[in-house]
Amino acid sequence: MKPVEDTIDDGLLQDLAPAGYYVAVRVGFAFPEYEANTLPLVWVHVYTQSSLMLYDPVIRWVYDNVGCTRWSEIELEDPRSVLPQAAEYGLSFGAAVCVADPREPGIRTFGTFARTDREFEAEEMRRAEEHLRDLHSLEPLKAQLTEAEIRALAMMRNGLLTKEIAYELDISESAVKQRLRNAKNKLSAKTTLHAVTLAERRGLFRTT
Repeated sequence: MKPVEDTIDDGLLQDLAPAGYYVAVRVGFAFPEYEANTLPLVWVHVYTQSSLMLYDPVIRWVYDNVGCTRWSEIELEDPRSVLPQAAEYGLSFGAAVCVADPREPGIRTFGTFARTDREFEAEEMRRAEEHLRDLHSLEPLKAQLTEAEIRALAMMRNGLLTKEIAYELDISESAVKQRLRNAKNKLSAKTTLHAVTLAERRGLFRTT
């Protein structure tokens, strides 16, 4: 199975949102399994340093709704003037899209898309929603990694060495290394420690 980063259609989304976009795939309790951000770096820095996500009416909308809307149609308070600030960085017009599957309560995929020139057309929002629905339907990482692989990562996160993990699980050290290697490959991680970080950020340890 292709990883999400190989499935996301950057060409389509860049065409729809030439000023940039942010997509979060399969967001659970806190973190997405994958995210892509092409918004201007200077805006991302301002947004992050000022903790604007807590006040962003677009983010509040995608967590409370399913479907699509233009930023200008969101009737929520913007106490920190997030949208006017975004416009100062060329993000003058935008659309918000959120999809979910009722069979997986609490899991959603959403995106926010920006243009400098005009409002988004209904057909453009429909195409973005369709693509996010495709991304949301991908097999979740929780299903891709085996429980044994997740457990090995969790034990490494807790500070155990491979030989200690092998002792605790009553398996060979080479078997532990294979589980960690499999998990690293599935997560597209650079190192095993990177895999541990990615797994934790994506919520894979919550039931471990």
